[in-house]
Amino acid sequence: MDFLKDKIKPMYLKYLCAAFGSSFITSIYGIVDMAIVGQYHGAQGTAAMAVIAPIWNLIYSLGLLMGIGGSILFSTLRGQYGKNNQNSNEFFTAALTGAAALALITWLGIIFFDKELLLFFGAEETLLPLARRYVFPVKFAVPSFLFTQVLTAFLRNDGNPGLATKAVLFGGIFNVAGDYFFVFTLDMGIMGAGLATVIGSVLSLFIMLSHFAGKKNSLHLTKPTALLQKWKQITITSFSSFFIDVAMGILTILFNRQILKYLGTDALAVYGIIINISTFVQCCAYSIGQASQPIISMNFGAGYGNRIRTLLRYTLCTAAIFGIFWIGISLLVPNLYVRIFMSPNNHILEIAPAIIRAYSLSFLLLPLNIFSTYYFQALMKPLAAFIVSVSRGTLISGILIYLLPAFLGGESIWFAMPITELIVAAYAGMEIYLCTKKLPHEKERP
Repeated sequence: MDFLKDKIKPMYLKYLCAAFGSSFITSIYGIVDMAIVGQYHGAQGTAAMAVIAPIWNLIYSLGLLMGIGGSILFSTLRGQYGKNNQNSNEFFTAALTGAAALALITWLGIIFFDKELLLFFGAEETLLPLARRYVFPVKFAVPSFLFTQVLTAFLRNDGNPGLATKAVLFGGIFNVAGDYFFVFTLDMGIMGAGLATVIGSVLSLFIMLSHFAGKKNSLHLTKPTALLQKWKQITITSFSSFFIDVAMGILTILFNRQILKYLGTDALAVYGIIINISTFVQCCAYSIGQASQPIISMNFGAGYGNRIRTLLRYTLCTAAIFGIFWIGISLLVPNLYVRIFMSPNNHILEIAPAIIRAYSLSFLLLPLNIFSTYYFQALMKPLAAFIVSVSRGTLISGILIYLLPAFLGGESIWFAMPITELIVAAYAGMEIYLCTKKLPHEKERP
């Protein structure tokens, strides 16, 4: 598939299907874990999974930091100088070595400081033992999760999105089946869910590695010049994608503490459900960005502005469809989520609808805001992407999480994210318009 010559619509739809499948199945890891653990351990299991969520945010965000940034620079160089440009592979090598270094640091941190991390993330006396049991098998395979994220990004940019999807799909299927087998059949409880997730990730990684033996492969290890400089370029380019996932962890910590302070454990259990539904919505948004990013990056490098404008129209329509779908489901049948993720008591069934409906208002604009960060990154506008990700991830959202319940009561905390997404969408929409207006019109490649 030629990013510079093929028709935009079928190419985008092909990549969107692949990216959506990959993102959707990745989210299955946490979703199925939450549902199975909630059915086995009840509300405490669901609350424990909410405490664990920031660890996944940290791991996946570090993988995205190297994978997204490296692959954007990889594709931009190929758009400028052609597919056989060897300098592009220096960024592939730099991304792999950077991921290895980050994986080692993260691995050691989780092995030796899991208790301290979980306490920091909001665990308390009754939840800590459950959370540590889940994390135990994860300690043996932390690098797998980072490298899966890196390879997924590069396989898309190397013209093989299907393999990335197949790999993640296979791992996800194993995770679903393994969750039930380990948790219920072997009666391992929450530890079984962690074990199934680990094995699923390792299987995905091994399948992705088969790309390097195929005919489509143009990725090669090349000794990078100025490695530290390339790490800096990768980090600057993809910081916003990295921060989106980190911010999910930060917000989870803030919400966990404020919910326990103002509303109690049952409300925290409902928030644990919201985390997973929000993960689904974010994965839809990721799929738009991940599908369009390779196309945008290469056409930006080649100076084909009109092709980018055409693609933008399709991406904005997709973001609107996803937003309407998720807010519609959440407003109409909120307790459907509750029954999927736990065996609820009467109090949870009573409080959940209002909580889910209020929070889900944020789902309408969330896909647009997350896609905008990918768009800005692909156009080499890291500052705009940074402003969007930090504003919605910590700055505006964090302020509202603390101020709303303090001045308007605990229940108002559920409106923190809808207000945040609305403010950020106003800025993102304006910047998308300005950046797109500055794109060049088509020029002939020499």
